[in-house]
Amino acid sequence: MLSYILSFTSLLTQYAADFLWFLLQYVPALTSRRQPPTFSNRKGLECVIPLFSSVEETPQQIPTRVKGQIPLWLKGKLLRNGPGKYEFGRHQYNHWFDGAALLHQFTIKNGTVTYQSKFLRSDSFKTNSQNNRIMASEFGTLAMPDPCKSVFGRFMSRFESMDMTDNCNVNYVVYKGDYYVSTETNFMHRVDVETLESQEKVNWEKYVAVNGATAHPHYDPDGTAYNMGNSYGSHGSNYNIIQIPPQKSGPEDTSLQGAKILCTIQPKDRMKPSYYHSFAMSKNYVIFVELPLKMNLWKLMTAKTFGKSFMDAIKWEPQHHTRFHVVNKHTGKIWCTYEGLHDESLRAAGGMEFPQINYARCNGTQYRFFYAAGFTHIVGTSLVKVDTKTKEMKMWKEEGMYPSEPVFVPDPKGTGEDSGVILSVVVTPKHNQGTFLLVLDAEKFTELGRAEVPVQIPYGFHGIFVQQ
Repeated sequence: MLSYILSFTSLLTQYAADFLWFLLQYVPALTSRRQPPTFSNRKGLECVIPLFSSVEETPQQIPTRVKGQIPLWLKGKLLRNGPGKYEFGRHQYNHWFDGAALLHQFTIKNGTVTYQSKFLRSDSFKTNSQNNRIMASEFGTLAMPDPCKSVFGRFMSRFESMDMTDNCNVNYVVYKGDYYVSTETNFMHRVDVETLESQEKVNWEKYVAVNGATAHPHYDPDGTAYNMGNSYGSHGSNYNIIQIPPQKSGPEDTSLQGAKILCTIQPKDRMKPSYYHSFAMSKNYVIFVELPLKMNLWKLMTAKTFGKSFMDAIKWEPQHHTRFHVVNKHTGKIWCTYEGLHDESLRAAGGMEFPQINYARCNGTQYRFFYAAGFTHIVGTSLVKVDTKTKEMKMWKEEGMYPSEPVFVPDPKGTGEDSGVILSVVVTPKHNQGTFLLVLDAEKFTELGRAEVPVQIPYGFHGIFVQQ
């Protein structure tokens, strides 16, 4: 018993400094006055809560109803990823980003489309399902102590380290010819794109010295992949650029074997690194934008102790400004400038998200066209195509319909940069209208056809097209 009390006292001492620091953040005399939050005055927006509601998986392929014409040359699978379940038992997630990963597959062949979906059987999903409650903390949701524990046990659980989730609900990525679903922690799941089943849970930390990586890698023409991930230690934090070989060296070569740190960048404040979701790359350089969206490491370390989530440790601090890091893939860093890519007509689309280009043709080189979802709501309300040369913008929009990330698929016989189609899953909160896969002519930006899905699909994040 004495040893247990001493252990408990040691734990309290360990967190005492963090506790005092945490309190100081809220003493007005010692902290800068916070700016009051500002809110949009936009009115008349449609309620989109149904787009963030739980759905059932569709484990077997089901047919869709095609209207219009889907090009016969378009053959393959559109793979999508995003949240699909927002509660376990009576426990609900607090943030859109937290929902359990639901993997979607649209199989396109001979002008027809089938659909299926499956929940990723991650450890988080299985543990939550078995206990009928949220057991794994997510970005905006802190898993609460087990109510079956004693009062003392629940109190002590506050001082346990917070485990990283393997709920990989952000994107599909490809490494060395294998397909993975990923998030921004240190875990990914290798999946079978035919069955949507998880084949292997992969931990970045076993292959390279990072504590996580983005869900948006870039690729050289030979298949060499690049990503970015942070590392944390007694020094604070570092940003790291990671390089992954293009192919397997032999039958025993698995997952991320051969990955290495290409370059390490030191944050301006190593205890407040910037949050980032992605980066850019050209033929010879990696471009990283260090934004003043800061992650307070002290708050991250003490989040569970004080009943906070990861999200509570992230704050916009504009006084830190924005820094550009342009890293030569072989040598060092330089600074860069920017140019405007559009004219004022883009304001009609609101904000923009999910940007895409003809990646197979233009990645790492100059491109003329890019595609994105326009946001005049909290989700995409339109699809846009921007000509960076003429600054002309084209838009697809349908009242009450909310398109997802546009995915460009090149026409194998096309010659132009925009020869191909745009695929986007369009959802609606209206129960009397269905979800559909939209197919646009990428050049004219007009509708070619749509495949109506007879089940509800929640608003998701990212995906890829696998040619067949």
